[in-house]
Amino acid sequence: MGKPTGFLEFQRISECYEKAETRVRHYHEFIPHLTDDQAKIQGARCMDCGIPFCNNGCPVNNLIPDWNDLVYKGNWREAIETLHSTNNFPEFTSRICPAPCEAACTLNIPQTPVGIKSIERAIIDKAGENGWVVPQPAAKKTGKKIAIVGSGPAGLAAAQQLARVGHAVTVFEKNDRIGGLLRYGIPDFKLDKRLIDWRMAQMKAEGVKFVTGTMVTAAALPAGIVNDAKKTVGAEQLQQDFDAVVLAGGAEHPRDLPVPGRELAGVHFALEFLIPQNKEVSGGGKNPINVSGKHVVVIGGGDTGSDCVGTSNRHGAASITQIELLPRPPEQENGPLTWPYWPLRMRTSSSHDEGCARDWSIGTKAFVGHQDGPNRGRLKAIKAVRLAWDGGKMSEVLGSEFEIPADFVFLAMGFVSPVRGVLDAFGVAKDGRGNANAATEGAQAYSTNVSGVFAAGDMRRGQSLVVWAIREGRQCARTVDQFLMGSTTLPR
Repeated sequence: MGKPTGFLEFQRISECYEKAETRVRHYHEFIPHLTDDQAKIQGARCMDCGIPFCNNGCPVNNLIPDWNDLVYKGNWREAIETLHSTNNFPEFTSRICPAPCEAACTLNIPQTPVGIKSIERAIIDKAGENGWVVPQPAAKKTGKKIAIVGSGPAGLAAAQQLARVGHAVTVFEKNDRIGGLLRYGIPDFKLDKRLIDWRMAQMKAEGVKFVTGTMVTAAALPAGIVNDAKKTVGAEQLQQDFDAVVLAGGAEHPRDLPVPGRELAGVHFALEFLIPQNKEVSGGGKNPINVSGKHVVVIGGGDTGSDCVGTSNRHGAASITQIELLPRPPEQENGPLTWPYWPLRMRTSSSHDEGCARDWSIGTKAFVGHQDGPNRGRLKAIKAVRLAWDGGKMSEVLGSEFEIPADFVFLAMGFVSPVRGVLDAFGVAKDGRGNANAATEGAQAYSTNVSGVFAAGDMRRGQSLVVWAIREGRQCARTVDQFLMGSTTLPR
């Protein structure tokens, strides 16, 4: 693969970031893709390691050594065809996937993996610049109609696969634009929304119909879930009008923190801050939450919390503190012990580098508000306590209580389940976590207990990565095609 001695001759290359002091002034992407020569060098580092662990480390099983070799040899057109054979949307994964493939790379044992994610982005960006990403409409229509509920990566992947084999696919989205949390949950500085529009244009040319502002069922939504729907369509109506229904909505129900003071003004779920900001950037109204000159506390150490940090930096917050319940992870994993699996280690995002104080093993006891004056009823601080962890169990450290000044708190502690009312409307059985109960293997993979109703992505597996959503959408499409036609040519 690549150059046999390349891994000995060349160092890992990462993209260059725009300086923090300038990128916080805008919401544009700030990481240019590798040059052709840089990508070639990275491709040359791919080893002929016998067993390509990177393939299994990648949830969509990208043929990574193959396109690394093609890039090294300058065969870019063939590289994008190979990449697209397993991944419908490399423009998304190459920007926002945490790259478990690189964790599984053999060169990650000494912590110098091939820059797989960088090469992937170079391939798709070059393909886009050269007009190689074109519609692939089916030569023959089947006459079968499929409704897909949810327009995130799982729904879009299923829609594209099914349209390409000739089915009439309609995607329903409750919000005003297509993309799910790709559109409104992820800031523009991480994922330029023109990429979603670009891919949508291709899918429309392939026959996919998009219906926005439409809530499937009239189920009441829990607090913290944005809903732009102006109309509804019932579950029974979809089952009558379509030959199959794929439930591919997100796990949108946010985890709350029911401590004293939760009702204070200034305490918000993360998406109550992020979604309006994305809408503002795309030309909508002003974000009603403005943290300019304010003290911000983000509770939760994952990607959503990092997005709150980056957005707060762009607002010009006076201070940003991110706290996490769990202990601080090690700076570096024990490579020989954890490889090829995803390691637990300290991860610092570009948003953290822009300015953020971080603390671990912190429990939130209460939100404290102003008691009088014009700010009465508004947040002014949080009461916190330090935690000790022993054998996976936590306890409070006596006498460690302290306060953190806070004008705004964003709860970024993950999501507990999809909207259960949607599943209930279709009569879909749920697992113990409230997700749609459907297996992923066998002839009935992604089938629910209701005939003709399928589930994929976060609605089936719970909150997860975009690359897992794409995998499930693709695999679900195969099962749906098999169900409708008796056989299928779609890949597993």
